[in-house]
Amino acid sequence: MHVMKSMFQRKPPILSLRPEFHSQCSLTNPQVVCNSSSTREEFMMKILDRRWTLKNPDTKVHQINVSRLQTQPTSKLLGNVSFSNNSHPSLGENLTEWHNDQSSFYIVRDDLLHPLVNGNKARKLDALLPLIEDHLGTDVVTCGGCQSAHTAAVAVSCAERGLKAHLLLRGEQPQILTGYNLISMLYGNVTYVPRSVYAKREEMLTSHADSIPGTIIRLDDLLKSSFTNHKSTKSNLDQPSNSKKIVIINEGAGDAIALPGLIRLVKYLSQDHILGKSQPIKIVVDSGTGTTAVGLGIGALCLGLPWEITSVMLADTIEGYRKHEEHLISELCGSSGFPIIMHSGLVHWVEREHPRKFGNVLKGEIEACQQIAKETGVLVDPIYTLAAWELASQLSQQEKKGGAKVVMLHTGGTLGMFGLAQRYKSYF
Repeated sequence: MHVMKSMFQRKPPILSLRPEFHSQCSLTNPQVVCNSSSTREEFMMKILDRRWTLKNPDTKVHQINVSRLQTQPTSKLLGNVSFSNNSHPSLGENLTEWHNDQSSFYIVRDDLLHPLVNGNKARKLDALLPLIEDHLGTDVVTCGGCQSAHTAAVAVSCAERGLKAHLLLRGEQPQILTGYNLISMLYGNVTYVPRSVYAKREEMLTSHADSIPGTIIRLDDLLKSSFTNHKSTKSNLDQPSNSKKIVIINEGAGDAIALPGLIRLVKYLSQDHILGKSQPIKIVVDSGTGTTAVGLGIGALCLGLPWEITSVMLADTIEGYRKHEEHLISELCGSSGFPIIMHSGLVHWVEREHPRKFGNVLKGEIEACQQIAKETGVLVDPIYTLAAWELASQLSQQEKKGGAKVVMLHTGGTLGMFGLAQRYKSYF
């Protein structure tokens, strides 16, 4: 069973954050090669004409106002600023208007999609789960950390569809189950795996899938079939069978089959009454595997949008992220038969402002999350979404009148705060 090697290596990043922007998703970018607009439109039709997990791609968009305080310089993580939330901002044509001199950025509230399956986890599973159903899949095998939002999302989504989720969690079972760890246990079948075994993810996942009597369905086969039989339903493929059919999903769902859900989100946001197609946009997103950022970049490219995708690297080196980007593009185009994107360069990868080993929390970050929650009602976490919030806040203060608008994609994951409270008691 071939499984793409995970890019989620947790190597400490090496670059410094550069808040300035360089266009990486322009149709004239020499790193990106596109075919004609008609070919891109045909590709988008193939991507979007399918069954989805989410009944519709709708999401809320809020506006975060950033105010600089007239006080002495502070050592606070977010600096001398305060925030406020406009939950009903003017969008569409009014997006281009400059209402006042106050800095602001927009935030796509994908954290509100589902109580337990939200953010980029919901988007990554958007196209995948119907394909598993179409191919009569019965079991799903995946893995993640003890407080993995991904494994919890897979467990809940599978349970809602009558599928059995097998979750391989790294390390030992905590004394008290909380957050995503608790959700994974309630909805899925959890096995705790020693770190030495977990380090070889591909071998671990394949071995566990082999231990389940049945047939393994390859993810790349599902992806290819989605471009040939993308309208198929369970009734089309229903054949009597007593054997189980097992699908392996890599850590973080960092495979090309996760990309259509992000492309669908871009299509939704580019509607005239939301962000539109003509306003320059700077999309900011935090990245574990980097799959979300690549999906956004492909969507913006194929729709011809003047959007720039910047991704804050959290779990790998820039070389690792670029390699993963190239792999995803190659896999998607190879499976679809549309050689639209020939090279990488869709995403501008940047380091987080406060580098650290992945999973660690630094002093002041919990207080920063608390400040944001109290002032805006938006909950971010210090591992992932706080990094995107910091960069979006910085870029919004550099925004010029009539220039690009800054938009942060909230990737969810906030239940992870429960696990952090267990590990970092002195910070809470």
